[in-house]
Amino acid sequence: MICEVNEMGKEYTKFIAAAVQTAPVFLNKEETIGKACSLIEEARDNGADLIVFPEAFIPTYPYWPKDLGTGPERKLILDAYTELYKNSVEIPSEDTDKLREAAKKAGAYVIIGMNERDGGTLYNTILFIGKNGTILGKHRKLMSIDSEKCIWGMGDGSDLRVFDTELGRVGGFFCYEHHMTLAKYAMFAEGEQIHAGLWAGHGFVKPTMDFASRQYAFEGQVFVIAASLYINEDMVPNSFPLKKYTKWDFPGGSGIINPRGEYLAGPLYDKEGILYSEIDMDIIIRAKAVIDAMGHFSRPDILSLNINKEKYSLIKIKGSGVEASSNEHGEIKKEMKELRERYERLEAKIEELIKGSTTGYKRIRR
Repeated sequence: MICEVNEMGKEYTKFIAAAVQTAPVFLNKEETIGKACSLIEEARDNGADLIVFPEAFIPTYPYWPKDLGTGPERKLILDAYTELYKNSVEIPSEDTDKLREAAKKAGAYVIIGMNERDGGTLYNTILFIGKNGTILGKHRKLMSIDSEKCIWGMGDGSDLRVFDTELGRVGGFFCYEHHMTLAKYAMFAEGEQIHAGLWAGHGFVKPTMDFASRQYAFEGQVFVIAASLYINEDMVPNSFPLKKYTKWDFPGGSGIINPRGEYLAGPLYDKEGILYSEIDMDIIIRAKAVIDAMGHFSRPDILSLNINKEKYSLIKIKGSGVEASSNEHGEIKKEMKELRERYERLEAKIEELIKGSTTGYKRIRR
């Protein structure tokens, strides 16, 4: 990363972004994480300050069909889901520790897609890791499309987040989230400057990925680092029972796009690789001189957006005129218990002092 001073005496940032187009080690969490760590090292060796991986990279995107009827093939569907679940990632965990350590060693920001396991449900999740190895946060896909709904739960308003970094304000979406108009506007309203677009690389989505990524960059005056999976039939073990039921057409389409909607690198198709480009944050200023979606080119007096940022909870506790989520209720009970214990310790101390006194004070009772 380079901080320079322009002719007006103002600092601005230049850095190198990397879009990783790669294939998972199919349905193998440990080896895919190992591959991710190696790619982080490779990208950093080539100067990358920000490294973006594709959608559901760990341990794979569920490319296979989700419904083969109620016959014997039904078992194959459940077997595939079971393997996906067992190879998914809990956040935080020893799995994320490996990724954090790799980011810290590289001194680079890492954004990576994974299947997240939380209880009995899987989520399509983006994990954001700081260059010092800390987890900045995560984004769960707000709305799965088509048969994805058979695999993943949905995120909530708390997943509409932009993270402050020394590179700029960073956020991310998955594939068709880029068509959720109000969600895009919410990210722009958060001041997003650098957007990670994570894709699965479907062949039929090639034109969509191209125009959606360029439109997002132009509409929000942001840089887009689009990272896609690439996988072919030879990369899938023959032991995978749904291999023959799947059309393996996933050519990718990664690219790095400036706030004018122009490619700085890519698009890349039909192979694995890492794309690099210098990101000059001054270009955002120039783009916003023409269109500022959240400023002079908006009409908040006519059009506005309501956002519910509340984290979704299955349980709500109501009573005494107070409503709290199950998490909040648990915190309140914990604090009350700690206060009670402190009170009892204080009372015991006072009684001890009274017993040792010769002044004859009356015992203090509750």
